Amino acid sequence: MNYTWVKRPGGELLLAHGRDPYFAGWPDTLQLNYGNPATQDAMTAELVKIAGQCDGVRCDMAMLVLPEVFERTWGAPAKLFWPEATRRVREKVPGFCFMAEVYWDMEWTMQQQGFDYAYDKRLYDRLREGHARPVRDHFRAGLDYQNKLARFLENHDEPRAAATFPPGVHEAAAVITFFSPGLRFFHDGQFEGRLKRISPHLVRAPDEPVNSSLSQFYERLLAALRTPAVRQGRWQLLESVPAWDGNTTSDAFIAFAWENDEGERVVVCVNYASHPSQCYVRLPFPDLGGRPWRLRDRLGDAQYERDGNDLQSRGFYLDVPPWQCQIFEMIAA
Repeated sequence: MNYTWVKRPGGELLLAHGRDPYFAGWPDTLQLNYGNPATQDAMTAELVKIAGQCDGVRCDMAMLVLPEVFERTWGAPAKLFWPEATRRVREKVPGFCFMAEVYWDMEWTMQQQGFDYAYDKRLYDRLREGHARPVRDHFRAGLDYQNKLARFLENHDEPRAAATFPPGVHEAAAVITFFSPGLRFFHDGQFEGRLKRISPHLVRAPDEPVNSSLSQFYERLLAALRTPAVRQGRWQLLESVPAWDGNTTSDAFIAFAWENDEGERVVVCVNYASHPSQCYVRLPFPDLGGRPWRLRDRLGDAQYERDGNDLQSRGFYLDVPPWQCQIFEMIAA
């Protein structure tokens, strides 16, 4: 599976399929020799040509041409490709966007080599495992790293989100994914709740009924994402503390805040667990005291009136069912 014979007028030529170090080759690809400087020049010229036709490019398995990965796969040395290639493209087309499909925890490496965004596969895997603490710890990374991650719940290589995450869990994972910093990466059919993963080589798909509940959820989620605080604001991870001594369910919460220069605020709270949970969410806003606040949930109809002094001193109390997610706009009453 790793090689194929190609017929030519001068005789057959044995060529290698593209592959990574751990799996057999992809039969719809041929491997280029990135150890050859002429190959690197030719591929850079192709990227320059692409940059003249569109705003950005997604580079499939971009880490495979890193020198250490290329040599491990093919036993041949290669020089760095991406830093010079991305630099030369941006000389011609400033602002051109590079996104790396990348695995094996090499996201930071690709960012340092010129990519604007890199797939965040680690967050996706942690969400699939269904435990809040590893997901929360993932968001403790610096924003210089997080702002350049592409967050997703499905793509053409992964199973459909609606087939992977049970109802309720899907919505909770989506709120966590798409209200975190970075690029929000949606896949065709995700909003409709499609279940069948389609090969990227096909130009057709079977008819599937729309999951109306998921479709309505994504409509509300997208509307909440359009709020100015989320689109142009600053993000931070919030601390959740026990609602009372001995109650450990606060560990199930993942909470964020978004705030812009106009003082608009959004607080995102998710109970990422299969049990009811309680906590106080510590709010980062210094001007809460002295007035009441209204918290309006953008995903539902709930509204809460809270005393600002209590929010300032103790935080925002939550007692919510399993997997429940809420996106609150905070409005001074």
